[in-house]
Amino acid sequence: MLVVGLTGGIATGKSTVSKRLQAKNIPVIDADVLAREVVQPGTKGLARIVKAFGKDVLLPDGSLDRKNLGTIIFNDESKRRILNGIVHPAVRRAMLWGVIRCWTRGEKICVLDVPLLIEGPLWKWVAKVVVVYCAEDVQLRRLMERDNSTEEDATSRLKSQLPISEKRKYADEVVDNSGSLEDLEHGVDALIQKLDYAAGWTWRLSWLFPPFGILSAIWALGRRAVRRSWRTTRTHVD
Repeated sequence: MLVVGLTGGIATGKSTVSKRLQAKNIPVIDADVLAREVVQPGTKGLARIVKAFGKDVLLPDGSLDRKNLGTIIFNDESKRRILNGIVHPAVRRAMLWGVIRCWTRGEKICVLDVPLLIEGPLWKWVAKVVVVYCAEDVQLRRLMERDNSTEEDATSRLKSQLPISEKRKYADEVVDNSGSLEDLEHGVDALIQKLDYAAGWTWRLSWLFPPFGILSAIWALGRRAVRRSWRTTRTHVD
Protein backbone atom coordinates (compact mmCIF):
# COMPACT_ATOMS: atom_id res chain seq x y z
CA MET A 1 0.00 0.00 0.00
CA LEU A 2 1.27 3.43 -0.96
CA VAL A 3 1.06 5.86 1.99
CA VAL A 4 0.91 9.45 0.75
CA GLY A 5 1.32 12.64 2.78
CA LEU A 6 -0.86 15.51 1.59
CA THR A 7 -0.14 19.07 2.71
CA GLY A 8 -0.27 22.67 1.58
CA GLY A 9 -0.65 26.16 2.99
CA ILE A 10 -3.58 28.20 4.16
CA ALA A 11 -5.89 29.05 1.23
CA THR A 12 -3.96 26.91 -1.27
CA GLY A 13 -6.83 24.46 -1.73
CA LYS A 14 -5.61 21.40 0.20
CA SER A 15 -9.08 20.65 1.56
CA THR A 16 -10.55 20.78 -1.94
CA VAL A 17 -7.94 18.30 -3.16
CA SER A 18 -8.62 16.06 -0.16
CA LYS A 19 -12.36 16.01 -0.91
CA ARG A 20 -11.66 15.30 -4.57
CA LEU A 21 -9.51 12.32 -3.64
CA GLN A 22 -12.23 10.97 -1.35
CA ALA A 23 -14.78 11.40 -4.13
CA LYS A 24 -12.53 9.13 -6.22
CA ASN A 25 -12.75 6.47 -3.45
CA ILE A 26 -9.23 7.03 -2.17
CA PRO A 27 -9.16 6.79 1.65
CA VAL A 28 -8.05 9.99 3.34
CA ILE A 29 -7.05 10.17 7.00
CA ASP A 30 -7.55 13.79 8.10
CA ALA A 31 -5.29 14.92 10.95
CA ASP A 32 -7.59 17.86 11.78
CA VAL A 33 -10.57 15.52 12.18
CA LEU A 34 -8.54 13.19 14.38
CA ALA A 35 -7.34 16.13 16.49
CA ARG A 36 -10.97 16.75 17.43
CA GLU A 37 -11.76 13.08 17.95
CA VAL A 38 -8.88 12.40 20.36
CA VAL A 39 -10.19 15.04 22.80
CA GLN A 40 -13.85 14.01 22.78
CA PRO A 41 -15.53 13.39 26.16
CA GLY A 42 -14.40 10.09 27.64
CA THR A 43 -11.04 10.02 25.84
CA LYS A 44 -7.65 9.82 27.52
CA GLY A 45 -6.65 12.93 25.61
CA LEU A 46 -9.35 15.08 27.20
CA ALA A 47 -8.61 13.64 30.65
CA ARG A 48 -4.94 14.60 30.30
CA ILE A 49 -5.86 18.12 29.15
CA VAL A 50 -8.13 18.59 32.18
CA LYS A 51 -5.37 17.33 34.46
CA ALA A 52 -2.90 19.80 32.93
CA PHE A 53 -5.15 22.87 32.62
CA GLY A 54 -7.99 22.34 35.09
CA LYS A 55 -11.74 21.90 34.70
CA ASP A 56 -12.15 25.46 33.45
CA VAL A 57 -11.34 24.16 29.96
CA LEU A 58 -14.57 22.15 29.94
CA LEU A 59 -17.99 23.27 28.76
CA PRO A 60 -21.09 22.44 30.85
CA ASP A 61 -21.73 19.34 28.70
CA GLY A 62 -18.25 17.99 29.47
CA SER A 63 -16.74 18.73 26.06
CA LEU A 64 -13.60 20.77 25.50
CA ASP A 65 -13.94 24.54 25.61
CA ARG A 66 -11.61 25.25 22.70
CA LYS A 67 -12.01 29.01 22.94
CA ASN A 68 -10.98 29.13 26.60
CA LEU A 69 -8.11 26.70 26.04
CA GLY A 70 -6.94 28.79 23.10
CA THR A 71 -6.89 31.87 25.30
CA ILE A 72 -4.81 30.04 27.90
CA ILE A 73 -2.12 28.88 25.49
CA PHE A 74 -2.16 31.88 23.12
CA ASN A 75 0.67 33.83 24.74
CA ASP A 76 2.24 31.02 26.74
CA GLU A 77 4.70 28.90 24.77
CA SER A 78 5.27 26.46 27.65
CA LYS A 79 1.56 25.70 27.95
CA ARG A 80 1.26 25.38 24.19
CA ARG A 81 4.03 22.76 24.26
CA ILE A 82 2.19 20.89 27.01
CA LEU A 83 -0.99 20.83 24.91
CA ASN A 84 0.90 19.73 21.79
CA GLY A 85 2.59 17.01 23.84
CA ILE A 86 -0.85 15.63 24.65
CA VAL A 87 -2.65 16.03 21.33
CA HIS A 88 0.05 15.34 18.74
CA PRO A 89 1.06 11.83 19.95
CA ALA A 90 -2.62 10.88 20.22
CA VAL A 91 -3.24 12.06 16.66
CA ARG A 92 -0.21 10.15 15.37
CA ARG A 93 -1.43 6.96 17.04
CA ALA A 94 -4.88 7.44 15.54
CA MET A 95 -3.33 8.00 12.11
CA LEU A 96 -1.27 4.83 12.45
CA TRP A 97 -4.37 2.80 13.26
CA GLY A 98 -6.09 4.39 10.29
CA VAL A 99 -3.25 3.29 8.01
CA ILE A 100 -3.39 -0.23 9.45
CA ARG A 101 -7.13 -0.42 8.80
CA CYS A 102 -6.58 0.68 5.21
CA TRP A 103 -3.92 -1.98 4.79
CA THR A 104 -6.12 -4.75 6.21
CA ARG A 105 -8.87 -3.73 3.77
CA GLY A 106 -6.41 -4.16 0.92
CA GLU A 107 -6.39 -0.52 -0.13
CA LYS A 108 -3.91 0.39 -2.84
CA ILE A 109 -3.38 4.00 -1.69
CA CYS A 110 -3.88 5.75 1.64
CA VAL A 111 -3.59 9.53 2.01
CA LEU A 112 -2.64 11.32 5.22
CA ASP A 113 -4.01 14.87 5.15
CA VAL A 114 -1.66 16.76 7.49
CA PRO A 115 -1.40 20.58 7.47
CA LEU A 116 1.97 20.51 9.29
CA LEU A 117 3.39 17.50 7.47
CA ILE A 118 6.66 19.28 6.59
CA GLU A 119 7.03 21.11 9.90
CA GLY A 120 6.84 17.84 11.82
CA PRO A 121 8.75 14.58 11.34
CA LEU A 122 5.95 12.75 9.53
CA TRP A 123 7.04 13.74 6.01
CA LYS A 124 10.05 11.46 6.38
CA TRP A 125 7.84 8.41 6.88
CA VAL A 126 5.47 8.54 3.93
CA ALA A 127 6.15 7.10 0.50
CA LYS A 128 5.14 10.26 -1.36
CA VAL A 129 4.80 13.89 -0.31
CA VAL A 130 2.13 15.82 -2.23
CA VAL A 131 2.03 19.60 -1.84
CA VAL A 132 -0.98 21.64 -2.96
CA TYR A 133 0.57 24.83 -4.24
CA CYS A 134 -0.52 28.17 -5.61
CA ALA A 135 1.39 31.38 -6.35
CA GLU A 136 1.87 33.43 -3.19
CA ASP A 137 0.01 36.46 -4.55
CA VAL A 138 -2.93 34.18 -5.39
CA GLN A 139 -2.74 32.67 -1.90
CA LEU A 140 -2.86 36.13 -0.32
CA ARG A 141 -5.83 37.23 -2.42
CA ARG A 142 -7.78 34.05 -1.72
CA LEU A 143 -7.13 34.32 2.01
CA MET A 144 -8.35 37.92 2.06
CA GLU A 145 -11.50 36.97 0.14
CA ARG A 146 -12.17 33.87 2.22
CA ASP A 147 -11.83 35.54 5.62
CA ASN A 148 -12.85 39.05 4.55
CA SER A 149 -9.59 40.26 6.07
CA THR A 150 -7.26 43.14 5.32
CA GLU A 151 -4.06 42.63 3.39
CA GLU A 152 -2.09 43.35 6.57
CA ASP A 153 -3.94 40.69 8.59
CA ALA A 154 -3.74 38.11 5.80
CA THR A 155 -0.04 38.77 5.28
CA SER A 156 0.57 38.35 9.00
CA ARG A 157 -1.16 34.96 8.98
CA LEU A 158 0.87 33.80 5.99
CA LYS A 159 4.12 34.88 7.64
CA SER A 160 3.27 32.77 10.70
CA GLN A 161 3.49 29.64 8.52
CA LEU A 162 6.24 27.98 6.55
CA PRO A 163 6.05 29.60 3.08
CA ILE A 164 4.38 27.42 0.48
CA SER A 165 7.44 27.91 -1.75
CA GLU A 166 9.53 26.19 0.96
CA LYS A 167 7.06 23.33 1.34
CA ARG A 168 7.19 22.79 -2.40
CA LYS A 169 10.88 21.88 -2.14
CA TYR A 170 9.92 18.76 -0.16
CA ALA A 171 7.30 17.59 -2.65
CA ASP A 172 7.45 14.45 -4.74
CA GLU A 173 4.32 15.64 -6.51
CA VAL A 174 2.90 19.16 -6.75
CA VAL A 175 -0.75 19.96 -7.45
CA ASP A 176 -0.78 23.52 -8.78
CA ASN A 177 -3.95 25.33 -7.76
CA SER A 178 -3.10 28.75 -9.18
CA GLY A 179 -5.81 28.45 -11.83
CA SER A 180 -9.49 27.54 -12.00
CA LEU A 181 -11.39 24.79 -10.19
CA GLU A 182 -11.56 22.89 -13.46
CA ASP A 183 -7.77 23.09 -13.76
CA LEU A 184 -7.46 21.77 -10.22
CA GLU A 185 -9.73 18.83 -10.96
CA HIS A 186 -7.58 17.90 -13.93
CA GLY A 187 -4.51 18.21 -11.73
CA VAL A 188 -5.99 15.87 -9.12
CA ASP A 189 -6.95 13.32 -11.78
CA ALA A 190 -3.36 13.40 -13.08
CA LEU A 191 -2.08 12.97 -9.52
CA ILE A 192 -4.25 9.90 -8.99
CA GLN A 193 -2.85 8.32 -12.14
CA LYS A 194 0.72 8.93 -10.92
CA LEU A 195 -0.02 7.50 -7.47
CA ASP A 196 -1.75 4.49 -8.95
CA TYR A 197 1.30 3.82 -11.11
CA ALA A 198 3.65 4.33 -8.15
CA ALA A 199 1.67 1.83 -6.05
CA GLY A 200 2.19 -0.75 -8.80
CA TRP A 201 1.19 -4.38 -8.57
CA THR A 202 3.10 -5.12 -5.36
CA TRP A 203 0.26 -3.83 -3.17
CA ARG A 204 -1.67 -7.10 -3.56
CA LEU A 205 1.42 -9.19 -2.81
CA SER A 206 2.12 -7.06 0.28
CA TRP A 207 -1.43 -7.62 1.51
CA LEU A 208 -1.57 -11.37 0.81
CA PHE A 209 1.92 -12.00 2.23
CA PRO A 210 2.51 -9.66 5.22
CA PRO A 211 6.24 -10.48 5.57
CA PHE A 212 6.79 -9.23 2.02
CA GLY A 213 4.89 -6.07 2.87
CA ILE A 214 6.94 -5.42 5.99
CA LEU A 215 10.28 -6.02 4.26
CA SER A 216 9.35 -3.89 1.25
CA ALA A 217 8.19 -1.09 3.57
CA ILE A 218 11.48 -1.15 5.49
CA TRP A 219 13.44 -1.13 2.23
CA ALA A 220 11.38 1.75 0.82
CA LEU A 221 11.66 3.82 3.99
CA GLY A 222 15.40 3.25 4.15
CA ARG A 223 15.92 4.44 0.59
CA ARG A 224 13.50 7.26 1.28
CA ALA A 225 15.37 8.44 4.39
CA VAL A 226 18.71 8.52 2.56
CA ARG A 227 17.30 10.37 -0.43
CA ARG A 228 15.44 12.90 1.70
CA SER A 229 18.43 13.47 3.94
CA TRP A 230 20.39 14.35 0.83
CA ARG A 231 17.58 16.56 -0.44
CA THR A 232 17.25 18.41 2.87
CA THR A 233 21.01 19.01 3.02
CA ARG A 234 20.98 20.26 -0.54
CA THR A 235 18.03 22.57 0.21
CA HIS A 236 19.82 24.13 3.18
CA VAL A 237 22.98 24.63 1.13
CA ASP A 238 21.03 26.24 -1.72
